[in-house]
Amino acid sequence: MMDGAAQLEAPRGEPSDAPTSTWGFVEGEEIAPGLLALDLLGGGSRFEAYLAFDERLRYVVVAKVLRPDHVEEGSALRGLRREADILASLNHPVIIRLLDARTDGDRPHLVLEFADGPRVSTIIRRFGRLDPEQAAPLAVELASALHYLHGLDLVHLDVKPKNAILGSPPRLIDLSIARSIEDAAHLHVPIGTDAFMAPEQCRPTTQVPVGPPADVWGLGVTLHESVTGSLPFARGVDDDDAPLEDRFPQLASNPEPVPIGVPEPLAEAIRTSLAPVPADRPTAGELADLVEPLLSTPRRFVLKALRPG
Repeated sequence: MMDGAAQLEAPRGEPSDAPTSTWGFVEGEEIAPGLLALDLLGGGSRFEAYLAFDERLRYVVVAKVLRPDHVEEGSALRGLRREADILASLNHPVIIRLLDARTDGDRPHLVLEFADGPRVSTIIRRFGRLDPEQAAPLAVELASALHYLHGLDLVHLDVKPKNAILGSPPRLIDLSIARSIEDAAHLHVPIGTDAFMAPEQCRPTTQVPVGPPADVWGLGVTLHESVTGSLPFARGVDDDDAPLEDRFPQLASNPEPVPIGVPEPLAEAIRTSLAPVPADRPTAGELADLVEPLLSTPRRFVLKALRPG
């Protein structure tokens, strides 16, 4: 299977039952008029993601299609429409683009830009940790995307290596559980991917609402795994009925230290992003500022050169 901008697994907090149905599209089969399947990329409990050819665009795309047994499910359709509405409102070089949406009919689906490159999770699994020269621009680019989302009063809620494509530029994908900041503040159940969830995501309360700092935490965990090859916290128990501290070790333990050898600006960004109190974490923009001096050509130097004096 090809790697790329496919959303391959459902985060916790969304339905997590094993897939019960599949379209089983083969190469050349029509997903929708003018949209031809090329290869199955993966999927979650509610959807499948196919590499496809869009005849209108004459270009390779990703088709995210609700599975047959979810086509008439109200919550699945609402989630797909919410994702389409959010993506349609965005325009950032690092965030995957929505090209078309058909959220009714026999095969509700989204047509997404295909980002040709490996997921960060794939690089870590196959080759181990990233070099700081790779991790630093990844940090700055993903932080820029989160800064943009937060400026639009949106939160991603599922920042992790599987949702980051390592390319030029890196790309942030899968906004399937993204919310407005207002809606996120009213969450009352854990939503996200367990190992990458901020403490306030694990145990949402009105006293400590979920918001932009949760995305910064997810980026911090992503960067820690990127530069060390391992997660900053032990993996929790895979049981929704387990005590929260067993399911989410980040509620009760400190992160593993960033090893010596990681450049201090990057190490500092990771450490501060994993502060247990949301207010103690940097904003996405502040995180980018911390790491940017490590880039070969920091952006502010480019700006200064363009605007002398």
